[in-house]
Amino acid sequence: MRRRRATLILIGGSILLSLLAGAMPKLIEESPALDITFPWQQPAVTQPAPAGSALEALNTLEVKGRAPKTGYSRDQFGSGWATVNGCSTRDIIMFRDLTNVVLSDECSVASGTLNDTYTGEVIEFTKANASAIQIDHVIALSDAWQTGAQQLSAQTRQQLANDPLELIAVSGKQNQIKSDANAASWLPPNKAFRCEYIARQVAVKQKYTLWVIPAERDAMLNILNTCPTQALPQV
Repeated sequence: MRRRRATLILIGGSILLSLLAGAMPKLIEESPALDITFPWQQPAVTQPAPAGSALEALNTLEVKGRAPKTGYSRDQFGSGWATVNGCSTRDIIMFRDLTNVVLSDECSVASGTLNDTYTGEVIEFTKANASAIQIDHVIALSDAWQTGAQQLSAQTRQQLANDPLELIAVSGKQNQIKSDANAASWLPPNKAFRCEYIARQVAVKQKYTLWVIPAERDAMLNILNTCPTQALPQV
């Protein structure tokens, strides 16, 4: 009896499978096509860049690979700080960026307080700890050399190196850590300043017709997408 029941089950199963196999093509033909778009297939949403914004300016910069560093030296951008009306560019920027400034003569900053934008910390400056505050080129000069500055005249390169738009008084320690890195390799630890920092970099690149390398542009874009209305600095 058990063998007969098992045989009937097997025969019934075979018949059912045959019927399903025969009907399957028809079922597939008659089934409506499913219109499914997976998240990773969705087109990226691009927000329009507001007029006058750093994001708009970034979109105008040329994107290409880094040029060789061949021929670079600091002297390609002038021999040290320029002098304007008897004052060095360094002291001019220190006077601009520090508060409670005390001068030792008409130009030299003897002491002052820096609310450091790179770290968010307060740094007291005196001649005894002069290295605690340094003047950073927001676009490192060696990086500028490899992204178009070598095509500029010597006079224009000197202007770039002493342009207040390009210069910020910052933590000496962070300036050393940054070295000649671009936005793809280094950003200020103080996240609240990153939008303004990138906007300043974009403004310098635009002013001196420097280009950006792909990874640098992506890093800049990632920051400015969080603050699309960030304006270019007016210095």
